[in-house]
Amino acid sequence: MELTFDDAAIAKLSPMLGPDRQLLLTFEDGVGPYSQHAMIHMQVQFTLNIIPANVTPADYDVALASNLGPVRIKGYSQEDLDEHLTLRFKANMDVFTLSGDGGLIDGNVGLIDFTQQQK
Repeated sequence: MELTFDDAAIAKLSPMLGPDRQLLLTFEDGVGPYSQHAMIHMQVQFTLNIIPANVTPADYDVALASNLGPVRIKGYSQEDLDEHLTLRFKANMDVFTLSGDGGLIDGNVGLIDFTQQQK
């Protein structure tokens, strides 16, 4: 399984990343320290999370290869993902979208920088 970020997504995310940070692609099911509540959502929903590089959340047990480096996911969320994934940033709407081989997976992927909350 692999994840490709488009040029606009790379431009948006790169300034927020570095050797002291890592990316998670969180399946929003309410499980784990970086998942937001899932009780109001009836559809598949994902969020990009930026967390400190020295943290290894146990729930995020799979690393996807990407053109921005490894992106950790909850292994069981692979059921809702495709083999080839693309994350795009639509600047005019300020929104990320996640697509796979079968089409759109999530048309509004959130972004939460948990490293900013620690300051």
